Amino acid sequence: MKTYIIAGLLLCVPHMEMWAQENNNEKLNLTGSVQSDVLIPQEDEKTGATKSSGDFLTNTYIDLNATSKYVDAGLRLEYLKHPLPGFENDFKGWGVPNFYVKGRYKTAELTLGTFYEQFGLGFILRTYEERSLGIDNSLLGARLLVKPVKGVTLKVLSGKQRRYWKYNHALVSGGDVELNLDEWFKALKDKTYITVGASFVNKHEGDEDIMTDATHRLNLPHNVNAFDVRASLQHGAFSVLAEYAMKGQDPSFDNGYIYRNGYVAMLSGSYSKRGMSVLLQAKRSVNMAFRSARSMTGTSSFINHLPPFTMEHSYALAALYPYATQPGGEWAYQGVFGYTFPKHTFLGGKYGTSMKLNVSHVHGIRRNEKGGKGSDGYGSAFWAWGPSTYYQDINLQMEKKLSKSVKLNLMYMNQLYNKTVIEGEGGVIHSDIFIADAKFKLASKATLRTEVQYLSTKDDDGDWLFGLAEFSLAPSWMFTISDMYNSGKTNLHYYQGLVTFLKGAHRIQVGYGRTRSGYNCSGGVCRYIPASKGFTLSYNYNF
Repeated sequence: MKTYIIAGLLLCVPHMEMWAQENNNEKLNLTGSVQSDVLIPQEDEKTGATKSSGDFLTNTYIDLNATSKYVDAGLRLEYLKHPLPGFENDFKGWGVPNFYVKGRYKTAELTLGTFYEQFGLGFILRTYEERSLGIDNSLLGARLLVKPVKGVTLKVLSGKQRRYWKYNHALVSGGDVELNLDEWFKALKDKTYITVGASFVNKHEGDEDIMTDATHRLNLPHNVNAFDVRASLQHGAFSVLAEYAMKGQDPSFDNGYIYRNGYVAMLSGSYSKRGMSVLLQAKRSVNMAFRSARSMTGTSSFINHLPPFTMEHSYALAALYPYATQPGGEWAYQGVFGYTFPKHTFLGGKYGTSMKLNVSHVHGIRRNEKGGKGSDGYGSAFWAWGPSTYYQDINLQMEKKLSKSVKLNLMYMNQLYNKTVIEGEGGVIHSDIFIADAKFKLASKATLRTEVQYLSTKDDDGDWLFGLAEFSLAPSWMFTISDMYNSGKTNLHYYQGLVTFLKGAHRIQVGYGRTRSGYNCSGGVCRYIPASKGFTLSYNYNF
């Protein structure tokens, strides 16, 4: 029966699109999307891939949204009855977990149902969906947005947070105010943009039995408050952003049930003009794990988000050891410098040359221990570094057009990855990574892109090699083959072959290959994905 429901919805989607187009004159629009990823798994003793979850695995999502002048409504159907590897246990199930009705009138907007929101950079509140990680921490409740006067935006909200197919018991409520000062002063308009903001979030959570020993239990706070203030200034090519957030006593599994306040402070500055850009930023955080269920673990139930201040790499070997933000505390620094050498100069050549240098460094904080569970935990001087470097990435990239039909990207990366801190064990991994990416325009509609990557290290699994060839026939076809080979310890090949077809709003991809076990990360949040092997099918449709 459930399969018939899914199939029925899939068949209805095209008819819904036609109905929306026919009613466009009535200012009612229907939009949506279908995403279905399928794996037919195979056993593989060498990589550890299994078929324990079944012979046909799929993560399928159908989004439908209707919009009009005053009222919007929408829902999302999720089918994960037999989920992909890494999405088992709590992910397993199907239903309609996301649904909302939104009303608008003049300067006010009210949402009832499930919704997503972010205050500032998300230090005390960020709800979002990231399907590749299995994250959907939306709130079920109400959200009101009002713009009472020019340059002022107010938000208030309250709801319970989603955790897979259930909702945590804690009530999350908050408010945010943002002022765009440049809209108030004519002297600033079109020259200088100044924004200031402040936020407040309260978590109201019931009691539970957390014992310090056989006869004593913790007196847990039912209300945990968090505050955030921020300011940004943009003048011409210069931009500065500062933000500070503080969280009250919040004993949890993440911090070992200690009664210590948490905070995060960050400062970011940038300069950009034609041919050159600079970004410098720093962040210090202490005890900022903020969940809607104090005893939860893993990637679920976070109310807030701490950006990692590290570069997110798209190349396979550069992303082999991704960094996960440590909410217990860290110092994080990042600097990015980009420069384009002009055409017809010694370094620019005929077409110009673009260079980018990125430096990311994350270090632990120094902790003066005061006690364990039920105590203040520890003290930490603001500028004091701890004994461990968590992560470091220094990479230099060059983008060069060699001719009208050939474009070359080169990258060198030196990386330090503290596997013990980030994953729990494994020591410190030092690696050097070399990447060459070349794109050849063979004809007006034919393009070949190739990648060669090499990771050199004496640690962990040793050296890795990666090769890729991708042939595109515009506008519809793409053929990809790749192989990631561990030449150090395991001598295993992780090969893949993919064929992609695009037609209008439809995208279909079929493939076969192996995937290694490891961590998949986005924005400093990571989830462990087990090894897999088999046939894959991916279908995407937007209307």
